[in-house]
Formats: sequence, C-alpha cells, structure tokens
Amino acid sequence: MKFDEKLEEFESLGENHIGTSSNTPMREDAFKLTNEEKIDIIKDDVQHIMETLGLDLTDDSLKGTPNRVAKMFVKELFGGLDPEKKPTASTFDNKYKYGEMLVEKNITLYSTCEHHLLPIVGKAHVAYISNGTVVGLSKMNRIVDYFAKRPQVQERLTIQIVKELQDVLNTQDVACVIDAKHLCVNSRGIRDTESSTITSEFGGKFKDKETKREFLDYIKLDTSF
Repeated sequence: MKFDEKLEEFESLGENHIGTSSNTPMREDAFKLTNEEKIDIIKDDVQHIMETLGLDLTDDSLKGTPNRVAKMFVKELFGGLDPEKKPTASTFDNKYKYGEMLVEKNITLYSTCEHHLLPIVGKAHVAYISNGTVVGLSKMNRIVDYFAKRPQVQERLTIQIVKELQDVLNTQDVACVIDAKHLCVNSRGIRDTESSTITSEFGGKFKDKETKREFLDYIKLDTSF
C-alpha cells in the first residue's frame, strides 16, 4: 500500500471515530520517562506548536501556557495512563445479603477523543449484581474517572470500565452505559451541537432481556433532588 493510501486510511479511522483495540494502545517503553521528564518534553512541543501558529510567547498571557498544558496533559487529562494512579477498589463481604442490582447512575465523565484530542463530556451509568462481595460506591466513580483520563474512544472506555469492575468484584454481572458529547463532532467537522453518542456493555446476567430492561429503566428514573 502506498504512503498516501495508508495516510488516507488513518485519516478515515479518525474521522469515523473507529478504535482498533479494547486496550489502550501503549508502547513497551511508555513508562521509561518520569512524569517530570515528560512534562519538559511536552512543554517544548507545545511551545513549538504555538510559535508555528504565529503566537507571541513573550506575551504575559501566553508565556506560561506551554508548561501549563504539559502539566495538564501528564497529571490531569491523561493521568489515567499512569498505572500508579489506578484506584484501589477494596471489596467487602455482602453481609446484608443484598441480592438485587446496584446502580450508580449519572457519573460525570470527562475524557479526550484520541483522534483529535478534543473533549468528550457525558454521563456514565454503572451497575452490578453481587455474587458475595460489594465495592464502595465512590470506587465506581473513581474507576470511571481513571479510564476516562486517557485518549479514548467511547466504545473502548465502556468496555474497560466493565472489565475492571468484573475483575474487582469477581463476577461477570456488570453493565455500563455511557451517553456523551464529542467536541470533535460538536465543534468541528459536521459541527452537530445536538447529537450525543450512547454506548453500552452488558456482562453476565445483564445480557438477559429482563435484567437489561430493569437496568435501563433505573437509568431513566428521575432522581433529581
């Protein structure tokens, strides 16, 4: 395949928001550099981009931008790439024998599209049915946040959340639905400001029609206070 054809294929993947793996694509040497070393390198790259665009980085408003952006990339927006930041999700015995599904809905989600590095903003709804263990409610939010804080496609993010909770809870009975807006669609390209994207992943009992329906009905409940 010629270079131009290969480049066109890559462009098509990005414009159509297609992912290639359920795992975040990472190089083997991804953690060879320290966070501070990464910040120093990214700072120079951001400075180069801004200068190429014609911006005057001697201006008081702009001179700190490269460093701020570099720190934001490493420590905030893409902090979910750092395995040391992975939340520890302690489980507990389900001593009260609660046997119905537990739903954590409307988890605020901020992520970044891996094709254009623009924001993804939305809500995640997560549920599980205990097989003997439970997890703290805040840990579900933290798991969503951890996997969201990396370059993502929404389908992969949904799968990663479910797989992580399945491992933590030692059960397949986990589900996740995400409804989010992608600024790469809303603010560029087609510029459709109204559309949102919904993805879902259902494991174990949630593949059953009635259980799935129960979960989706809980999501629709008006729980505003």
